[in-house]
Amino acid sequence: MTRAATTASAARLATPATRSRPPDSVIRHHPGRPRRVAVISLHTSPLAQPGTGDAGGMNVYVVETARRMAQRGVQVEIFTRATSSDLPPVAELAPGVLVRHVTAGPYGGLGKEDLPSQLCAFTAGVLRDEARHEPGWYDVVHSHYWLSGQVGWLVRDRWGVPLVHTAHTLAKVKNASLAAGDRPEPLSRVVGEEQVVAEADRLVTSTQAETDDLVTAYGACPDRIRTIAPGVDLRTFTPDADRDAARAALGIGPDDVALAFVGRIQPLKAPDVLLRAAAALLGRRPGLRGRLVVLVVGGPSGSGLAEPESLVSLARELGIADVVRFLPPRAGDELARVYRAADAVAVPSHSESFGLVALEAQACGTPVVAAAVGGLPTAVAHDRSGLLVHDHDPGHWADALARVACDPAERQRLAAGAVEHATMFSWERTADALLATYAEASRAQARDRTRGVAV
Repeated sequence: MTRAATTASAARLATPATRSRPPDSVIRHHPGRPRRVAVISLHTSPLAQPGTGDAGGMNVYVVETARRMAQRGVQVEIFTRATSSDLPPVAELAPGVLVRHVTAGPYGGLGKEDLPSQLCAFTAGVLRDEARHEPGWYDVVHSHYWLSGQVGWLVRDRWGVPLVHTAHTLAKVKNASLAAGDRPEPLSRVVGEEQVVAEADRLVTSTQAETDDLVTAYGACPDRIRTIAPGVDLRTFTPDADRDAARAALGIGPDDVALAFVGRIQPLKAPDVLLRAAAALLGRRPGLRGRLVVLVVGGPSGSGLAEPESLVSLARELGIADVVRFLPPRAGDELARVYRAADAVAVPSHSESFGLVALEAQACGTPVVAAAVGGLPTAVAHDRSGLLVHDHDPGHWADALARVACDPAERQRLAAGAVEHATMFSWERTADALLATYAEASRAQARDRTRGVAV
């Protein structure tokens, strides 16, 4: 059974006769708030484990915002491509949140570059599901990533509801800062993104930097963009657990210096930068070898699938295989344990729309050393919750990591700032802002219809 199938089997099944709804105790009625939201996440399922394949921060975003919207009495139905014949047509992710598996193309075996050929089949499946309901079943459609935006654009016109789109990553931005040897995003994606940007009723960005990219690189209308920061689960990612116990559970001694990378292993995320920095650090401080632990938590993804053992080979080439530990992806309390056990978490991405890993680590009281790209300067408060590095030079990264992880007083200062900074972000705030954006888009569409403007 595939990973997605295994995960989905743990979800409760739902049928039209037993349609999920939130408990009455959490339903609150708000004029203008949508009753039902159709979320489109074509290329990756919200049931998949983040950290490998195509599952990452976007999956966390979709799941967490859907849960919070459902807690506010809004039903959420997430459409994703079925990747296994074992998956049920409908699974309940949480009370009020359904995941609909749409058959489009062969099960599994399709990378993102192959999925444009299945857009028609996927769109037909979404329309077929909606046709089983009375007209006006959904009040808004929210698409995530450009492939979903292509579908959202078509169903928006068919259903007569607003389209809200979140890009998460942008081809032009990624291509402007490629890692060495990484493949550029194809022209077909660039054109597809331009089309979705032109068609969406509202575009949701995570930071002002992403808003600026949409305006300057894609010609987006600023009036249609809403900047809404992602959040962090402040109940799961907390600093109040026993840090020594977390380190012991991972085989890390109380006096060890632990550095961690969490995420998909691919050139874009640049885990190699952490390994090269660790090698540089040992070159400067040979006595540290007996105490240094480098954790790499995640699995191959994207172009990293072409050489899934490349990072293991790099550790051997650098002569640090003895201090590097590769761990499979994990979530929830197990992931929080990794963050708490680390002295510093590295986020060396070449491009990052926001960087949820940085926020989760800081919420656990662990300072972050991050690349000063994309949304990371928002996710990390430089010299208050962590440090920002303005290039990918291993020596500069070794300097920053040593300052955080090898100086107890400095680490303690940044750890306090990390917790304070993370509390500024919550999924509740994100969900409320999204619901306000949906309502705003619906009102604007209604006004246009009244005025006779084509929508």
